[in-house]
Amino acid sequence: MRIMTVIGARPQFIKAGAVTRRIRERGDIEEILTHTGQHFDDNMSGVFFEELALPWPAYDLGISGGSHAVMTGRMLEALDPLLVDEAPDAVLVYGDTNSTLSAALAAAKRNLPVAHVEA
Repeated sequence: MRIMTVIGARPQFIKAGAVTRRIRERGDIEEILTHTGQHFDDNMSGVFFEELALPWPAYDLGISGGSHAVMTGRMLEALDPLLVDEAPDAVLVYGDTNSTLSAALAAAKRNLPVAHVEA
């Protein structure tokens, strides 16, 4: 099974720290970690990858700034071709951020199951 995990904001990194670790321990799920770039600097992003031992993302979309609508639209536009190219079996999202909305919508438009983790 292939899962694309889409994260982009600090709370998502924290949640993904626990879930990604378990996914990788299983060994029978391939996780494609994708960072939208919503939180991008070391204090809001990089430090969590280091301290939580999250693997560096396969994709870093580098999308930040602008209004919520603009950011969400840019993320949706960037995620759609990744879903086509990577062909995951499902998309995993966390919380309620622009990254979450854009990934869930992109997956739904491609008829992919969406798994949602909330605290």
